[in-house]
Amino acid sequence: MRYSPLWECYQNQAKLTEFAGWMLPAQFAGLTPEHQAVRQRAGLFDISHMGQIELQSPHILEDVNPLVPTAITQLKPGQAQYTVLLNTLGGILDDLIIYAQGEGQIKLIVNAACTEKNLKWLHQHVPRAVLQPTAQALIAVQGPHATGILQTLTPTALQTIPRFGHTIISTKFGHIWVARTGYTGEDGWEIQAEPTVGQALWRELIAQGATPCGLVARDMLRLEAGLHLYGQDMDESSTPLEAGLGWLVDWDKGDFLGRAGLIAQKSQGVAQKLVGLIGTGRRIFRQGYPVRAQGQTVGRITSGTLSLSVGRPIGFAYVDTPWTALDTPLTVQVREQELPVTVVKRTFYTRTG
Repeated sequence: MRYSPLWECYQNQAKLTEFAGWMLPAQFAGLTPEHQAVRQRAGLFDISHMGQIELQSPHILEDVNPLVPTAITQLKPGQAQYTVLLNTLGGILDDLIIYAQGEGQIKLIVNAACTEKNLKWLHQHVPRAVLQPTAQALIAVQGPHATGILQTLTPTALQTIPRFGHTIISTKFGHIWVARTGYTGEDGWEIQAEPTVGQALWRELIAQGATPCGLVARDMLRLEAGLHLYGQDMDESSTPLEAGLGWLVDWDKGDFLGRAGLIAQKSQGVAQKLVGLIGTGRRIFRQGYPVRAQGQTVGRITSGTLSLSVGRPIGFAYVDTPWTALDTPLTVQVREQELPVTVVKRTFYTRTG
């Protein structure tokens, strides 16, 4: 079992759970107050378990560009791009954010469970790059008050940094790296710092008004925002075209791993697509539950929850393509019952302002 650099900040304050080989907080005050904190004020997450990989070579963006379907060579220092690593068949190895640093350097933030797999893949395909996994504290502060709270720690004008922008800022705890990214559907920041600095930041951000939150709230928040969870909503058996991530594919960028498979799939059409489903009542759709139409199973649930923002059960499911049009009525089999659901857009919550 692995423990976060922030472990001692909350080990006696949270309900804990194992996730991807790490012992992490599942809940602090509970799902509802943590969810409301992020949607209405600011929530604080320990995301130090996520993989942090740094690469360096004279032409690092050009070296990594063939591994992803998105054009990344135009990224400038201080910019970032969400994308996916693909295998040779077009299956999704992982989703990640690429942060362009300076002087031929990039930083990758990847899923915890995929870190070792990604490192092996990168060593195989970009052997010239210097690969350096790091073990620094990684904190996310998310919500409409997140910028204001973080602003109390630095003279840098944070509002001038755009979404997916990132930089080094000075604080009374030293210099830290901040990125205007996150995975909750809210404005917010991800912060990378040395472990002892991260511990001081965790306590200071709480003192400034951020609410500590756990994995349970984070899973509901990302699902409401229409954001995929790797290992549930996509994996190596699914392609971007099936997973609703076709917008990440730049067909004009030139060759990339998996391109031939995606072209063939685009020509033939995909057999299943990831869709959003919304139901009635309060029964939650669990991963693996069958999705049915006209007495036949036409799909399976990948993620589900009873949304606090929507007040109804919501979920993602891979569904046979003929049944994926918006407003299509389907059912989800929950034990002996078939609960009515409707196909909707995958974004269930969009922040305002």
